[in-house]
Amino acid sequence: MSNKPFVLLGKEIPKGKRTVIDLKIAKLHTRTTVNVPVIIEHSHNPGPVVLLLAGIHGDETNGVGIVREVINQKLNKPKNGTIICIPVFNIFGYLIQTREFPDGRDLNRMFPGTQNGSLASQFAYQFSEKIAPFVDYVIDFHTGGGERDNVAQIRCNKDDERGLELAKVFNPPIIVFSNNIVKSLRETLYKMGKTVLLFEGGKTKELNPTIINEGVNGTRNVLIHLGLLEGELNVKATPIFVKKAKWLRAPDSGMFKVRASNGTFVKKKEVLGVIQDPFGEFNKKIYAPFDGHIFCINKTPIVNKGDALFHLSII
Repeated sequence: MSNKPFVLLGKEIPKGKRTVIDLKIAKLHTRTTVNVPVIIEHSHNPGPVVLLLAGIHGDETNGVGIVREVINQKLNKPKNGTIICIPVFNIFGYLIQTREFPDGRDLNRMFPGTQNGSLASQFAYQFSEKIAPFVDYVIDFHTGGGERDNVAQIRCNKDDERGLELAKVFNPPIIVFSNNIVKSLRETLYKMGKTVLLFEGGKTKELNPTIINEGVNGTRNVLIHLGLLEGELNVKATPIFVKKAKWLRAPDSGMFKVRASNGTFVKKKEVLGVIQDPFGEFNKKIYAPFDGHIFCINKTPIVNKGDALFHLSII
C-alpha cells in the first residue's frame, strides 16, 4: 500500500477534503483568464482514481448535467480512492454553446496534443501530461451532435475486455461496439493503459431528465463496482449489444416527420418517418430495410438528401 501523497496539477491533495484546482487554459482577447475547475474528492482510504469528465464539446450539456447531478447527490465523495470531476472541459465552447474550441478545432480530435501547437492542441497536451497519467478509470460523457438524439448508451471497443466488463456494470439500455477514433481522448487514454467508458445520451443544448438519470445511475454502479462507494448495483435490464449498425439516409430533401420511437425494435418495411415538401405535393416514406434497434434519430425538422436520419443496429 503506497503512502505517497496524491499530487495533481502540482498541488498535494489532502485526504477527506474537497479540493478545487483551476486548470489554466489561456486568456480571452479581453485579457480575462479562462480556467477549467477540477473538483477532487480524495478519501482517507486507498483505492483507484476515477475521472468523470463532460463537456469536451461545449454544447453537449446533458453530460454537464450528469456530472453536476453526481456532485449534487454527493456520489463523488468516495469511501475509498479518489474521484475527480471535470463538469465542463471545453469551457470556451460551453460559454457560447458551440462544439468547437475558439480556434475552430474539435478538441476531441487533438489528443494527446502538443506543447506549442494550436490552442486546442496545447490544452489537450496539458490534460494528457498533467491529469491523465494520475487516473485509472475515466467516464467521458457525450451527446449526439446537433439534432441527433442518442438513446443512453456506452460505446466501447469490442477488444477492450476491461472496458466491456465495466460497460456491463454501467448497465445502459444499449452497448455499442465502436472503434477508437484517431486522436480522440478515448484512444489516447486507452493507449496509456486507462479503462475508458464513453457515454452517449440525448442531443446538444438540452438537459434531458431521462438521459441524466441513466448517466447518474450508471456512474453510481461503476463507482460501487470499483469499491469507491458502498451500496447495491441498480441493474434494470440486460443491455442490447449493437455489434454492427447502419445509418439510414434521406433519399430526398424536405420536411422530416419522425414516426418511429428512439430505442425501439423495428421490423423490416416498417415506416420510420416521412419526408414532405411544404406545398403538400410530395410525401416520401422512409422504411426500415431490415429488422433492428433504433439507437439514434435525427430530430431536425428540415433535411437534405443524404442526411443521416436513423442509426439502426444490424442483427
